[in-house]
Amino acid sequence: MVSPGYEKPPVGGSTATIPTMSPSSSAKARILVKDDNDVVIVAAVRSALTKSRKGGFKDTRPEEILSGVLRAAYTRANLDPALIEEVAVGNVLPPGGGATAARMAALHSGIPHTTPLNTVNRQCSSGLAAVNQVANQIAVGQISIGIGAGVESMTFGWGSGSLPDGWSEDVLTNKEAEDCLIPMGITSENVAAEFGISRERQDEFAARSFQKAVAAQKAGKFKDEIVPLRVKITDPKTEKVVEIVVDADDGIRDGVTSASLAKLKPSFKKDGSTHAGNASQVSDGAAAVVLARRSVAKRLGLPILGKYVVASVVGVPPRIMGVGPAYAIPKVLERVGLSKDDVDFYEINEAFASQAIYSIEKVGIPFDKVNVNGGAIAFGHPLGCTGARQIATGLSIARQRNERVFVTSMCIGSGMGMAAVFVSEH
Repeated sequence: MVSPGYEKPPVGGSTATIPTMSPSSSAKARILVKDDNDVVIVAAVRSALTKSRKGGFKDTRPEEILSGVLRAAYTRANLDPALIEEVAVGNVLPPGGGATAARMAALHSGIPHTTPLNTVNRQCSSGLAAVNQVANQIAVGQISIGIGAGVESMTFGWGSGSLPDGWSEDVLTNKEAEDCLIPMGITSENVAAEFGISRERQDEFAARSFQKAVAAQKAGKFKDEIVPLRVKITDPKTEKVVEIVVDADDGIRDGVTSASLAKLKPSFKKDGSTHAGNASQVSDGAAAVVLARRSVAKRLGLPILGKYVVASVVGVPPRIMGVGPAYAIPKVLERVGLSKDDVDFYEINEAFASQAIYSIEKVGIPFDKVNVNGGAIAFGHPLGCTGARQIATGLSIARQRNERVFVTSMCIGSGMGMAAVFVSEH
């Protein structure tokens, strides 16, 4: 049975009115126009994404990964770090529950102590929320240059130790509040059951994600967006510490097919359809996006890669939290009058195959326009990093395909969705 109210995108309590827009083709032409007050992107980079507890960053603390990415971001833009006026970092599992590690990373990267920093936690959209924060600060004139970033070490942050020791019994009397505690894998099972997404379709989607990522990696399509980082790693057999360069996503597996995935046992329910092969990988990584007002970027001679246009967030039922992109994408497109067909391609986080399939089909997007180089099922989803990572990936794809307008989106634990529109100016 479909949840009530799901023919109309939820508005998340917003009272903002959507202005009347001209036909979508005019709207697309309009967002391609360059204005000195635009919020532009002058660098967007990421680390490789590596398998939690097993991969290249298994012995590297999140602040070290983030430091390397921040330094690479402002260096790639040829930007004096003293000119950075704000750093916002998406981080879902911060050590100690605060911004200390992120602040340490910024200082270690060469950004001076005069540049303030905050961390942002909107679950899986945290990296995008950080970029959105900095973009809005630029748009209203608070700052001229800032960095929106994201980081997660699920090696060091993920697990039972990150959970509280209990919850208010009074708050749990509210059913939707209680639903916020449903394990993410069960929310995937709920989406699959409620909207008829079969195990076979999920496995086909997941296999395709792996196949696209393998092809992209072999063709070198991730190289421009990935910053190689030199780190120390302990060999689990010899316990010898060696130095390595981590420069490639190590969760991507060649030879994955729907038939091979069909052999895996369900992870969350005995008769379920979600398993390790059709869900996002638990990973470590970081990403950073340097933003500036166009007039300032031009004056400083910074390379303009693209621009931030707009972002939107919606709320959805916590028990089916994965449907978030199905409602966030139409809302963000409506903000600027675009149709789904005006968008050249989409980066939609693959938290689970079930919710990704539902969201893509609900919006009516052709599958060949989504995650063209694979997605989180194939190379991982470091929670706080993904929202910023998608922007770096999107700009790379736009250059590779000579396309302009792209949308990034993701579902959000506890029942939300976020989406944003970007333009490449390669």
